[in-house]
Amino acid sequence: MPPISKKTLVLGASANPSRYSYLAINKLREHKHPVVAIGRTTAIVADIPIQSETSPIPDLDTVTMYLNSINQKNYYDYILDQHPKRVIFNPGAENQEFEKILEEKGIQTVEACTLVLLTTGQY
Repeated sequence: MPPISKKTLVLGASANPSRYSYLAINKLREHKHPVVAIGRTTAIVADIPIQSETSPIPDLDTVTMYLNSINQKNYYDYILDQHPKRVIFNPGAENQEFEKILEEKGIQTVEACTLVLLTTGQY
């Protein structure tokens, strides 16, 4: 049985190869997950365009967060409007306030490293 593909939004995406969001985009594509990337500046990583504007994402499974809690605030409503199944708060992106809001809406929250989850088959 082929692995389940999970459409993922990388929020805080960067074209800088030393950033974890850059590594995550590449690792997600390696694992055949469809990726949408939103960052401060537009660029292309792997085959994925990084957008600087938000747009609706149908059938979104996961948001993987690479923004600190202060920068996340501008995206609260946007993320809730996309109805993801879960939001992963990578190290440095933990946000108790937003996690509580998401959980109240029935959205799973995970404090973990996306790269580790992918590498260990737990994604």
